[in-house]
Amino acid sequence: MTSLKNKTLFISGASRGIGLAIALRAARDGANVAIAAKTAEPHPKLKGTIYTAAEEIRAAGGKALPVLCDIRDEAQVIAAVEQTVAEFGGVDICVNNASAISLTNSQATDMKRFDLMMGINTRGTFMVSKYCIPHLKKAANPHILMLSPPLDMKAKWFELRRPTLWRSSA
Repeated sequence: MTSLKNKTLFISGASRGIGLAIALRAARDGANVAIAAKTAEPHPKLKGTIYTAAEEIRAAGGKALPVLCDIRDEAQVIAAVEQTVAEFGGVDICVNNASAISLTNSQATDMKRFDLMMGINTRGTFMVSKYCIPHLKKAANPHILMLSPPLDMKAKWFELRRPTLWRSSA
């Protein structure tokens, strides 16, 4: 495995969960990590902010840059990438980790939740990649890592289902 020493990772949604786990693994190699997430204040039910993540990354041996960024906002994404480049000199790896999911069917999914998922999972992921790519092109061994919202491995996700059609009784 190649070392990540002195490589710079831009990770969306890295204040907790798998994003933080990736950041901590990279930090153990001595990587620079930009934590681009919107969690600046503690959540009552979820631990972790961009600042606590930065402390953990530094404790693991990496350099950290906590960047407040909602990836649905183009100006914030541009500013976050520019801040990362200014701090660390470039971007070697872009990790698209931020995501939102609703495990409801189409009729039970309200449009506000749908818009959130599309804004983060599709538009936000596209924007983060788009604005990292010019810097990735300058890197010796650039990568973009795409993660998706979690699905459990229960058989229900892999079953072939016959669609239920609405029929008129007339």
